[in-house]
Amino acid sequence: MAPQKPTRDGSTGVQSLQRAFELLEHLADTGGEASLSELASTSGLPMPTIHRLIRTLVALGYVRQNTNRRYALGARLIRLGENASLQFGSWARPLLTELVDEVGETANLAVLERDEVVYVAQVPSRHSMRMFTEVGRRLLPHGTGVGKAILSVLPPEQTRALLARTGMPAYTEHTFTEPDTLLRHLATVAKQGYALDESEQELGVRCVAVPIEGAPTPAAVSVSGPEGRLTKEAVSRIAPVVQRIARNLSAQLGTDAATA
Repeated sequence: MAPQKPTRDGSTGVQSLQRAFELLEHLADTGGEASLSELASTSGLPMPTIHRLIRTLVALGYVRQNTNRRYALGARLIRLGENASLQFGSWARPLLTELVDEVGETANLAVLERDEVVYVAQVPSRHSMRMFTEVGRRLLPHGTGVGKAILSVLPPEQTRALLARTGMPAYTEHTFTEPDTLLRHLATVAKQGYALDESEQELGVRCVAVPIEGAPTPAAVSVSGPEGRLTKEAVSRIAPVVQRIARNLSAQLGTDAATA
C-alpha cells in the first residue's frame, strides 16, 4: 500500500479524516454550534488545520456557517443519523423482545439526538392496554425515563447546558421543571443505576430506564406500562432485568467494535 501523502499542515489523509470526525463530535458536544476559536480550544488543533477541515466539511454539507459566522452541524448529517438510529434499533430488537418476554411490558430503545430523545425501536407488550410512545417520537429528555437515564451519565455541566437550550416545560404536574432539582435527582439515578418516570410524561404511566454504556450515541433501554401493572413492587423485580439487557446491549456493542 502506498504511504499516505502529508497535507500542507503535515497530517496524513487518515489523520485528517480522524480530525474531521472529532470536529463534528465537538460541534455536537456544544449543542451543534461553535466558533472556530471555540473548536480550537476544545479540540487542541491548530487554527489553520481547523479552518481547512471546516471549509471541506462546509463544502460537503456536513457543516454549515451561520450568519453570525459560527459553525453548526449540517443538514447532510440528518440522513446519516436517522439511518444509523434505525440500524441501531433493528440490531437491538432481539434483546428488546427478550426483555418483553421476561417482564411482560413494552420495551423501548431511545437515543439522544439534537437535544431530544428519539425512540428508535419498540417491542410492545402482549396486554390489550399497550404503550404510549411510538418509534420516531421525539421528546425533551427531562420529562422521560429514557431521557433521565441518559442525562444521568452525562457531565453535569453538559446536562445543564442542554436544559438551558431546551427549557423544562411541564408535561404533567410531576415533571421536573427546575435544573438544580433535576440535577440532584440525576445524581440519585446514577447511583442506583436506573431512572424512573413516575407519571412525568403521561399520567398513569410508569417507566424504568437504564443507560447503555458504549453506545455510538447516548442511549437508554426502558420498560413502560400503566401504574396499575407496573407497580412500585414490580419495579424492584423489573429494574435488574432492564439493567441486564442494557449490559448485554453494551457487551454486543463492544464485540461488534472489536471485530469491525
